[in-house]
This record gives sequence, C-alpha cells and structure tokens, in this order.
Amino acid sequence: MNYFEGTVLGLVQGLTEFLPVSSSAHLRITAALAGWDDPGAAFTAVTQIGTETAVLIYFRRDIARIVRAWALSWTRREMRKDTDARIGWLVILGTIPIGLLGVTLQDAIEGPFRDLRLIATTLIVLGLILGGADWYASKGRPRGRHSLPRPRKTLPDLSVRDGLLYGLAQSAALIPGVSRSGATISGGLLLGYTREAAARYSFLLAMPAVLASGVFELKSIGGDGEEVSWGPTIVATIVAFATGYAAIAWFLRYISTRSFAPFVLYRVALGLLLLALLAGGAISADAGAATD
Repeated sequence: MNYFEGTVLGLVQGLTEFLPVSSSAHLRITAALAGWDDPGAAFTAVTQIGTETAVLIYFRRDIARIVRAWALSWTRREMRKDTDARIGWLVILGTIPIGLLGVTLQDAIEGPFRDLRLIATTLIVLGLILGGADWYASKGRPRGRHSLPRPRKTLPDLSVRDGLLYGLAQSAALIPGVSRSGATISGGLLLGYTREAAARYSFLLAMPAVLASGVFELKSIGGDGEEVSWGPTIVATIVAFATGYAAIAWFLRYISTRSFAPFVLYRVALGLLLLALLAGGAISADAGAATD
C-alpha cells in the first residue's frame, strides 16, 4: 500500500464508518475495484481508531458525564439508578458479545468473511432489515382505536435486556457488509427507540470494541511479511478522523428529520451491482486477497 491508497481508503473509512452502509465493505470494494491489494481486517481495525477518536471528541461531554457517573456508582449506591451510570454499565455489557465472537471468529473475519459474494449479500440483506426497521419505527404502535401512538424510547429508557440485545446486534458487524451502525440502529428501532437515540447509543456502544480491536491489531501493521506499512496506515487514520468527525455531525442532523430510505436504496443497489460485476467476471470474489 502506498500513500495515495492510504489517503483514499482513509477518506472512505471516515465517510462510511458512521453511516449504515458498512465501512469495512467499502474499504474492501474500493480496493477490489481499483485493482489494489485487499487492505485487510487489521488495516480496517487500526484506521477505525481515527474514527472512534472523532466520536470521543464529538461526544466528549456525554462521555465524561457517563464515565463520572459510572465510576461513582461503584461506591455510591444511589448513583446506580442514575441514567448515565446505567448507560456506562450497559455499554460494558453490550460489548461482551462482540468481544467473545471477535476472538472466536478471528480467522474467519480475516479470511472467508472478506469474500465479495458474502459482502454483496450482507449489503442487501441488512439494507432490507434497516428499511423494515425504519418503516416499523415510523408507523408507531397505537394501543387503541382513539389513542395516540406509543412514544418511542430514548436513552434513559435503556434496560439490561435492551443493552444485551443492542450488543448482539452489534456483533453481526463482524461480517463486512453488515455495518456496525446499521445493525445496532436497526436493533434499536425494532426495540422501540427513536432514530436519534438508536444512533447515539450505537456510537457510544462501538467505542470500547472498536478501540480494543484497533489496539490489538497494531501488531499486524508494518511487520515482516505484512502488506500494509505504518506510513500509509497513519495517513489513513488521520484522514479517517477528520472526515469521520464531519460525518457524525451531518448524520445526526440528517436522521433527526429524515428516514433511512436513501441508505437502504444505496445498500441494495451497491449489493446488486457487486453481484453483477462478480457474475460478469469483472472482478473475482477474492480480488486483491493475499495468497500464500
């Protein structure tokens, strides 16, 4: 990988990390279409440190408040009922599924899961799930003939059950094409949360898992026999941070008034295009993959 490739892939990572379109799929597809080597799961994980740093800065006040309340809940019983303290504990709980599955499925994540046929399929399937969840959220759930729709839940309504289900949804993002934000937002909408609440919690929930994965994969960058060197990776991470910060602000403003329909259509169209290219022989399912 050279510096130009690193810059382009960093831009792709930053623009797509927080949108429900799968940044890992876009990194894989971009490299395949450009005729570059597959950047690999390690490169993706390390560049996500840049985008998660953007989350830390953007939500710095929320995070500081949550961490403080969570820390106080260790010694002050009354703080355990505090919303911020509960969110802190639920983020930890929700991180357990993806942590366990990430370790268990590491070989598959770095190998078979990067098959472009699987990525095309997951782009389409999760896109349809996101569309269904958004439709379900927009309908509301009236409880009687003359009653108003039941109010959607917000972050103070998070429960242990919901926190665990959010975590299970997030773990599906181990497969490129699913999308971490797409899976957790879909889960949140189906659980009855507002779009804004589902997106905000998706970003908060991702931080421990993404940062831990990025730090763990640092050892895979720049070593003997590794395709990805430190220079382009650092550039990609910096670019991902800058573009990711802008993407967070735009996305949260967008979903406050609009549906996820454009993202659903985009995912399905991209998945179908990728399947067509694969069927026509324009690219192979393992394009750019390292060979022994």
